[in-house]
Amino acid sequence: MHPPGTNPYNFQGKVALVTGGTSGIGKEIVAALARAGALVCYSGRRSELGEDQAKELRNEGFRVEYVKSDITVDADVTTFINQAVERHGRIDFVVNNAGVESDPHAIPEVSIEDFQRIVDVNLTGTFRVMKAAIPALRASGGGSIVNMASVLGEIALPQLSPYVAAKHAVIGLTKSAALEQAVHNIRVNAVAPGAVNTDMLWRTMHDSEEAFEHIKSLHPMGRVAEPGDIAEAVLWLCSEASAFVTGQVLNVDGGYTAQ
Repeated sequence: MHPPGTNPYNFQGKVALVTGGTSGIGKEIVAALARAGALVCYSGRRSELGEDQAKELRNEGFRVEYVKSDITVDADVTTFINQAVERHGRIDFVVNNAGVESDPHAIPEVSIEDFQRIVDVNLTGTFRVMKAAIPALRASGGGSIVNMASVLGEIALPQLSPYVAAKHAVIGLTKSAALEQAVHNIRVNAVAPGAVNTDMLWRTMHDSEEAFEHIKSLHPMGRVAEPGDIAEAVLWLCSEASAFVTGQVLNVDGGYTAQ
């Protein structure tokens, strides 16, 4: 519980790490954390996007740093985290947002290589970052880890088995880590979005307006999420407003999983 009269969303003096921060949900998370006062170190593989984004945010007066980094490469992850600690002395928040979609295919048509690629980014990449960041969070006296899951980490759709399997596993990893790290004052939670209006969603739908309208209709609120809807949930899970929340999955899905 935060002290009365204080703002639990004042992140001045805090250092946040965000993976997959150069587009879609991740880009909005970076901006939201920076607006709340955090110094945000964020990674992504597309350096041009990352540098342009950092320039824009710095011009607005926010403190951000972009690092080109691939969460499927151990050395990249270690460098990303060590650099943040060396430059800023601490880490308070870690948001594991980097992810990749899978093309719809029945299991017999999914290649082992594609399955491993989806799992390596969405699951193993999350594990890599947590493994490297937890010692730094402990050294800072604790903090918050937010992993990006999906409603498809709790329910399933056909023909998306690699993605569904990886996101189910992210939720399991989140719960296990929460139990393990609670004694170190590290909270670990997951956000599970429904459909979100991002380039990733449109790629999955092959840019079909008809498919988009159908997906909107599946959500009781009659729309898909915007990236800002997800960023707000991440902010809450990082903040002292959620000080007694750990090991949980926060569905941000317009009622999709309540059906």
